[in-house]
Amino acid sequence: MRRSALLLLLLVAGWLGAGIGTAGPAAAHATLVATEPGEGARVDAAPGEVTLRFSEGVALGAGYARVLGADQQRVDTGSASVDGDEVTIPLRSDLPDGGYLVTYRVISADSHPVSGAFSFAVGDGELLTAAAQDQAGSTDPVVGVLLPVARWVGYAGLALALGVPALVLTCRPAGRGPDRLRRMAAGGAVAVAGSALATFLLQGPYAAGTGLGAIADPALLGATARSGVGWAALARVALALALLVVLRRIWRGPTSAAWTAAAAVLGGGLVLATAAVGHPVAGPWPVPAVLVAAVHVGAMAIWLGGLAGLLAAVVRPGTAPGEVAAVLPAFSRLAFGSVVALVVSGIVQSVREVGSPTALVQTTYGQLLAVKLLLVVLLLAAAGVSRVWVQQRLGVRRPRRRRTVTAQAFAAATAGTTRGGAAPEEIAAAAERDRAQAENAIDHLPSLRRSVLLEAGVAAVVLALSAVLVATPPARTALAQPVETVLPLQGGAGAASGSVQVSVDPARPGENALHVYLFDDAGRLTQPAEIRVTLTERSQEIGPLDVDLAPAGPGHFVGDGMAIPGAGTWTLTVTVRLDEFTALSAATDFPVR
Repeated sequence: MRRSALLLLLLVAGWLGAGIGTAGPAAAHATLVATEPGEGARVDAAPGEVTLRFSEGVALGAGYARVLGADQQRVDTGSASVDGDEVTIPLRSDLPDGGYLVTYRVISADSHPVSGAFSFAVGDGELLTAAAQDQAGSTDPVVGVLLPVARWVGYAGLALALGVPALVLTCRPAGRGPDRLRRMAAGGAVAVAGSALATFLLQGPYAAGTGLGAIADPALLGATARSGVGWAALARVALALALLVVLRRIWRGPTSAAWTAAAAVLGGGLVLATAAVGHPVAGPWPVPAVLVAAVHVGAMAIWLGGLAGLLAAVVRPGTAPGEVAAVLPAFSRLAFGSVVALVVSGIVQSVREVGSPTALVQTTYGQLLAVKLLLVVLLLAAAGVSRVWVQQRLGVRRPRRRRTVTAQAFAAATAGTTRGGAAPEEIAAAAERDRAQAENAIDHLPSLRRSVLLEAGVAAVVLALSAVLVATPPARTALAQPVETVLPLQGGAGAASGSVQVSVDPARPGENALHVYLFDDAGRLTQPAEIRVTLTERSQEIGPLDVDLAPAGPGHFVGDGMAIPGAGTWTLTVTVRLDEFTALSAATDFPVR
């Protein structure tokens, strides 16, 4: 237990140090980074198309991307296309002056929908509000609840389908288990298949923002079948059912290496199909991320499924002392290896999805992960208590070199075999000693059962949190990011002259530091006759708010203490008057979280 706690402490300390010293790009959940026309832009003539660029590759799938007029009728051609991280919406020709609303719901690389809306105006048209469309693009609450439930059932089923057979094949003397364990493993495989099928059916309404009434919509089913998450769900269904058939064959007769290998391959495929969706497949280095997630999922399944098997068939009244003595030490070693793999892979995943201790505290994902980490620490503490119980009652310790009789002598003696080089008296003494030790362990079995029950209960909550975290934007994408951008200065006739560099730090509600640098066409700092900066949040109808600026050098202006009233997508506009006749402006949108 002390070694496990020390290992966990060192890994957490290493993660904190890595998080403080590094700052990588966002890992998942696409965000809109640029549009053409821009949000709130006013153009002289109607464009031929609208483009949206996201922070990562997206897909339309069961989603949509469309443009509405002031009468709420579509003015696009209905043939939006996606090229990597860019969505293009062709518009009808000869659109009249007026306001137009762009509304979208696309699927990010991690299979979760990203929706939003913005408006632009042609000529003297009035800008339309996007608030109602943002609300219309939200996920149906019933679908939003059922998806995490289906994931939880899938995780629990995976633990039973893999962990129980691992317990039976590696920790029981004959490699066979009672009917109770066989039913648990079979039920787990069925649960995995059912959960994957439910996920496949719910993904369409989830992506499209519709309710359960559209669960059998052929268009949505087809869109899901063509997506990565759909393929992964169908693969889990097929692999789980195949694993069910192989396990029944293994338990009907003598265990063969070929059937055991087949079960291992199918189990590995299930682990990969479970890991290859969501956050790991999005962002940089997806292949290593999926492999790390697979290690995490596999270690979880072996450990927690083994715990369920112990509760059902070993740490219960009436269990034979010999079985307790054979199974518990072997599972203690198996569980220790699983815990080490689980903790190491979990730390690696946390570094990728959170990135810094600040994100752990300031984001929903980080806060949920912190709760999960606390529960895992409690889980490890309960596991440590169980491991100490096994060491004290069944003598799991480093073997002494001078001993020639191993801890398995009791099992060997009861099977009528002998160890090479060991005298019959030594074997008999070891068997008697192990028999007495096992009977003494049986007397104290209720205390171990309570510890294992605590482990299983906490593990169920951890699995539930994991199901919720899968659908929560990673902390890197949810954490406020400072703004640093260079924009061309444009005049009323569309002529460009010079540029402006803008930085906003930390881009959070409250006080922020603003720096503005003005450059001429040659890239030299230039001093304007007049400069004005405003902030606007159109969806909430806030602004324009004037920002107080102070000169900090030639062409450099500072807005210390610039107040941003709240979260949202804010537009920062810089208006510059170079002389009596020349006025230029630039604008940029940035998220405030």
